[in-house]
Amino acid sequence: MIGMLLNHQELNEFEYVLKKEMEELMYDLEDQKIDGIVKSVLEERYQIIYRLFCRFAKPADCRRYLRRKQRN
Repeated sequence: MIGMLLNHQELNEFEYVLKKEMEELMYDLEDQKIDGIVKSVLEERYQIIYRLFCRFAKPADCRRYLRRKQRN
């Protein structure tokens, strides 16, 4: 188990970085030119970052970044 001590400003900065990373990943996942194998890796990365984000963020923010399962 790893713990982190963050003040309010650091928490806001951390949330900002996670949001930006998730937005970039969502953009890449919607790109039709990206191969399926790469998309599966991006989706896995997105899920890890999303779970980390949900530990800090408000529920409304978590719902905003929730991805629906894509069917092939």
